[in-house]
Amino acid sequence: MKKFLLASLVLLATVSAKAQIINPVHWSYAAKKTSPTEAVVLLKATVDKGWHIYSQTVKDGGPIKTSFTFDPSPTYTLVGKTQEPKPITKMEKTFDMEVSYFENTVVFQQKVKLKGNGPVTVKGKLEYMSCNDQKCLPPDEVAFSIPVK
Repeated sequence: MKKFLLASLVLLATVSAKAQIINPVHWSYAAKKTSPTEAVVLLKATVDKGWHIYSQTVKDGGPIKTSFTFDPSPTYTLVGKTQEPKPITKMEKTFDMEVSYFENTVVFQQKVKLKGNGPVTVKGKLEYMSCNDQKCLPPDEVAFSIPVK
């Protein structure tokens, strides 16, 4: 009976811990061809109310900036850097510096040059950090795979 009770408590603790995981940022992806040989990959973050994620241009000594790493591929090459809209820039007491960030939704865009006529899937990973007025979550890394149609 003691083993059953102990196993039940461990299971309950595990379920409780999983219920407390906070995930205030939700990512979605799309791609659109702009010509037969070019496309734009769209990486959209939807951020819960009260939370924000940081720009790609945060200076050293601050929070973890949002970054994108694209896997090398024989089917496409990157054109320029990943673009972002104009962020909100404010002094943040936590980091004792001005930081740039996004609230609500933000769409990052990466142009790619397509090679050949076959199917293209843009793969890679992104890293970001989310904070609210009371706390910051550890940086998170998300893999993506975006078909270009």
